[in-house]
Amino acid sequence: MRPQVFVTRQLPVPALQRLGQVCEYRIGTDRGVLEREKLLAGVQGAHGLISLLTDTVDREVLEVGAKLRIVANVAVGYNNIDVATAKERHVYVTNTPEVLTDATADLTWALILSVTRRIVESDAFLRAGKFDGWDFDMLLGSGLTGKTLGIIGYGRIGRAVARRAAGFGMNVIYCGRDDIAYRDDPQHNALMMARQNVTSPLNQSARIDGLSARRVTFNQLLERSDVISLHIPLAAATQHLLNQEAFARMKRTAYLINTARGPVVDEAALVEALQQGRLAGAGLDVYEREPEVSAPLLTMPNVVLLPHIGSATLEARTAMAMLAVENVIEVLSGRSPRTPV
Repeated sequence: MRPQVFVTRQLPVPALQRLGQVCEYRIGTDRGVLEREKLLAGVQGAHGLISLLTDTVDREVLEVGAKLRIVANVAVGYNNIDVATAKERHVYVTNTPEVLTDATADLTWALILSVTRRIVESDAFLRAGKFDGWDFDMLLGSGLTGKTLGIIGYGRIGRAVARRAAGFGMNVIYCGRDDIAYRDDPQHNALMMARQNVTSPLNQSARIDGLSARRVTFNQLLERSDVISLHIPLAAATQHLLNQEAFARMKRTAYLINTARGPVVDEAALVEALQQGRLAGAGLDVYEREPEVSAPLLTMPNVVLLPHIGSATLEARTAMAMLAVENVIEVLSGRSPRTPV
């Protein structure tokens, strides 16, 4: 008897064809978010679960899915999965890193350019019939050459964003997970500051494809950056990382870009900072209470809003689905998955 797999949502045909070569599978819905009751019913008797970031795979789901051996999340992030319970029950959890790196980095830059050069605002201006000829001061934006890009989270996507910054002549600074976790630790911050001395043997500037990106403390990044881009997973240490205190440290001329996870930003604090002119603008692809968006953001011309399309290219989404399927096939064939969490 072939292994049974529950797929919460319709995936690209090539991925399902590959899954069907080895497993029997059922699909929860052809579009949208799968209802909780259908998720619970679907995992009963299933050996594998292929989930999306909108599926909450908690203890109840894992216990109802008593035969589950793998949960393959079609996403890089996995905050929607109770990893501790999965480990307790000897269930593999996998994600889909690398295959969506370029798509998300490209979209990050689309947001950077859109908000700094007022692209969306200019498009609306023209469509509203307000363009009556070229004017010297019309819709002036902010240039990027010589400015500083601060990247919070320097994994695959963060580094890909940094590589693209070279073409715009930007300086790049970054902080990683340790810098965030120990941001209030004086010893850690003192060591980081010592490393920034170019003559110090502790200096750890990262060279990525010929690009020098300097590691700084979290607070230094907030204070020095002209554009801040978020590329960190959602966890207890990163929820509301960008809060009222963080916005108070940022330049009034700075822009915030978020293509990571919505709750990393305190949306109410962001709205307040924008309303009070303590931030020049923002480009957002994710939201704290997604799909809900704070109403004031919808009316702000200096904010570009996208409906969570960071990895939304045909190539990236197909590759994500294929990787999730291969992880399931590996585990249900008695082997280790390719990208375990």
